[in-house]
Amino acid sequence: MAFESNFITMIGNLTDDPDLRFTPSGAAVCNFRIAVNRRYTDKSGQQQEETTFMGVNIWRDMAENVAESLHKGDRVVVIGRVKVRSYENREGQTVWVTEIEADEVSPSLRWARATISKTSGSGSGSGGSGWDGPPPPSDDDVPF
Repeated sequence: MAFESNFITMIGNLTDDPDLRFTPSGAAVCNFRIAVNRRYTDKSGQQQEETTFMGVNIWRDMAENVAESLHKGDRVVVIGRVKVRSYENREGQTVWVTEIEADEVSPSLRWARATISKTSGSGSGSGGSGWDGPPPPSDDDVPF
């Protein structure tokens, strides 16, 4: 496929402060979880609430910006791609994880205000372009 259609937008609250780490090669990666609440009325007319927890991964300059700007409880808007991966735990069982590889993260301004300050672009990322989106399609991915 030449065009990626696996994009998701989620709005929720951070369950903990973002966790910033660095790979052995020096690339910044930030992880956090959001809680997304859905309210609905069931068949009997009772109000119900359902909460979904989703892990989010952010890379490079944006990872550092998120770690410095956001905190537990902050309401955020996350746009990214759904990733499903698996690993083997200590007991030898396969564990499946569904998470978002974020392309954009921003504070929600529904119930808050934010002050924007641009970074110098001298971080570990893409030379200050501010965008670390998906790479261009490979030759095998061209539709013709």
